Amino acid sequence: MRDLKANSSGTFRTGTKKVKGNRRKKQQKPLNLRKFLHRSLRIVVFGFSGALIVVGVALLLQLLVASDLFRIDEVRIDGADYLTNAQILALSDIQTGVSTFALDLELIGRKIEENPWIAHAQVERIFPRQVNIHVEERHPVAIINLGYLYYLDGEGEVFKVLGRDDSFDFPVITGFKRHQLLSEPEKGRDQLRRIVGLIENLTQRANFNLTQVSEIHQQQDGGLTLFTLNGGCKVKLGVGELSEKLNRLERIYARLKPRLEMLEYIDLNVAKRVIVGIERQHRSSAS
Repeated sequence: MRDLKANSSGTFRTGTKKVKGNRRKKQQKPLNLRKFLHRSLRIVVFGFSGALIVVGVALLLQLLVASDLFRIDEVRIDGADYLTNAQILALSDIQTGVSTFALDLELIGRKIEENPWIAHAQVERIFPRQVNIHVEERHPVAIINLGYLYYLDGEGEVFKVLGRDDSFDFPVITGFKRHQLLSEPEKGRDQLRRIVGLIENLTQRANFNLTQVSEIHQQQDGGLTLFTLNGGCKVKLGVGELSEKLNRLERIYARLKPRLEMLEYIDLNVAKRVIVGIERQHRSSAS
């Protein structure tokens, strides 16, 4: 029976007794040596097998590289107009019979781009025995006189000294100094791009177009003057609103064209007007 005792307040409490904790003690299992050796052996076998696979793959790759299966026997070239395929192949220095894996494609591309005609070259492998070379050439739009004659491309870049076999059938740009372009390259590039824009404008015109122009001269103040192919007449464009000025000239150019050899200049710098200057010798002879 429970021992019920009354406390001072007259109520009863139940007697309590502490119980010792009932924990199970873990017992260490003896080491299973056979299982440990079996597991270690499996790790060694797997590691050795992996190493053999890596070595085998490396040997297989070496055999493939050394085999005739991947030796270059064809180089295809596209995108070239000014250079011949033979010239580009010589620039690439790719030899038939060499392993395709021995080629450094980026280095080959940079070597081809060392030629001034080449703006960009892309080289790629076509397995198993072919290499493709795609080139983007620069296209000259004018010749610029910097002491020597250079080609100017559509991006306003001066890229090549003219040789005896190069075409001279382009308008000549004058008024620039080589040392100025080198000392202020950004300013010079902007000026040349403005002239390239003028050339593009002239190529799209019907009456007074690029075929009528022999020279584009930049004045010291930045103004532009054209010289006509027929008669060498000055066409003063100045600095701004070039397209609008050319529109004015085109409206009356059919009447002026037969008289170009008699004219000293055509001035388009006065708004909404075309001012024509006649050479003095023609004035005196006419009088």
